[in-house]
Amino acid sequence: MKNYHLLIGLLFLAGIPSVDALGQYAPDAKDADRAYSAVSAADAQDARLGLAVPLTITGGILDTRRAEPDDPSAPSWTAGFRLLTTPQLKLGSHWYIYSAIQVYSSPFFYQDKFSADRYYEIDLLQGFVGYTRAWGKATLGLRVGQLSTAFGAFPLRYDDAANPLLDQPLAYTLLKLRGDQLPCGVADFSSQPNVVFNCGGAGVDSYGVQPSTLYGLPAAEADLSWRRVDARLQLSASSPANPESIFASGRHPQATLGGGYTIHQGFRVGMSAFRGPWLDNAVIPFLSSGSNLSAFPASGLGFDAQWARGHWIASAEWQRFVLNYPGFRIAPATSFGYVELKRIMSPRWYAATRVNYQQNNRPEDATTRTGEPYVPNRQAYEVAVGFRPNRFQLLKVGYEWMVVQGGPQTHDNVLGVQFVTSINGLAKALK
Repeated sequence: MKNYHLLIGLLFLAGIPSVDALGQYAPDAKDADRAYSAVSAADAQDARLGLAVPLTITGGILDTRRAEPDDPSAPSWTAGFRLLTTPQLKLGSHWYIYSAIQVYSSPFFYQDKFSADRYYEIDLLQGFVGYTRAWGKATLGLRVGQLSTAFGAFPLRYDDAANPLLDQPLAYTLLKLRGDQLPCGVADFSSQPNVVFNCGGAGVDSYGVQPSTLYGLPAAEADLSWRRVDARLQLSASSPANPESIFASGRHPQATLGGGYTIHQGFRVGMSAFRGPWLDNAVIPFLSSGSNLSAFPASGLGFDAQWARGHWIASAEWQRFVLNYPGFRIAPATSFGYVELKRIMSPRWYAATRVNYQQNNRPEDATTRTGEPYVPNRQAYEVAVGFRPNRFQLLKVGYEWMVVQGGPQTHDNVLGVQFVTSINGLAKALK
């Protein structure tokens, strides 16, 4: 099996249809979840130097009351856009450069709708130099730069044309925790939109942290595949739970491990894990004497599976995160799980669904244990229908039901519409 991280990075340079994480052509490849490269397969494969600049443009409309706790006057209907470009340069038979840059307006993602804020943002999701070499049935890949985290499986599907639904799994949304402030105890945990802890740290507002980032982080990674086995080791400048710039003073290097096994063609299972310091340097003055950030790590453990047969495609993940703070006997911990299923109805139509859950524990400080989870448990049920007017465009209409423990049962539901256009952009074999 080809290394799936590397194949995603090279698919446009190779001039082939979309390749899924199973290392095979996706069952609906002829309909192309991503547009084909303008460079022919033969030209791109023979070229020693090639350039490609694919572009995905998405316009979206959301209808939900999620922002009302933050601003009661916030409108339910909002519109946003997202532009994702992935410039790539092939440098001979082994070397290449890959990048992924997104520009979007908030609210665009479902998670954005919990806030009434409106803003524009530019993110470098990936930007790295890569090297690959094959020996028989073994393939080695090396990458250095801004990389997607090696933890989990969904970060590989950040393109709206590759995600059959509109939302992200719950595992990749925000937790009501933060790494740049210290909680005084369990009383600091609340379900308010802003996360505020009262025992020292940064003075800025925060809506929480993703337990495993969907954005890039400075890292170096080695990927190895042999027959049905694939493995990866990523050394990053900071934790996936609190990514920092390579120039930030709060970076704390650590490792993320992952791997998988293809049971048979179309069915792969995998796992990944990380553990290391995650708190920001802003909390150091408030630690007890003799204590340091390494004593309070964040850890993540995940299992994933992908399956494809005929007109059916399925994927699933289970993840558990523990984020330690000083003064806690039982640290905040959260488990996530989801199952996603897609059915190709015809060359132009598909239907998809995703079932999610989030389960939070009851933390305990030096004197008290919470009677309820530190934030309410949640379940999310999403359905979507996709229609392709042509091979470059995709219209998605979806609805998400959110069930929140002890909360209003329709307040967080979302109706969403996305229109996705994939543009080949510049694609040229230079040599």
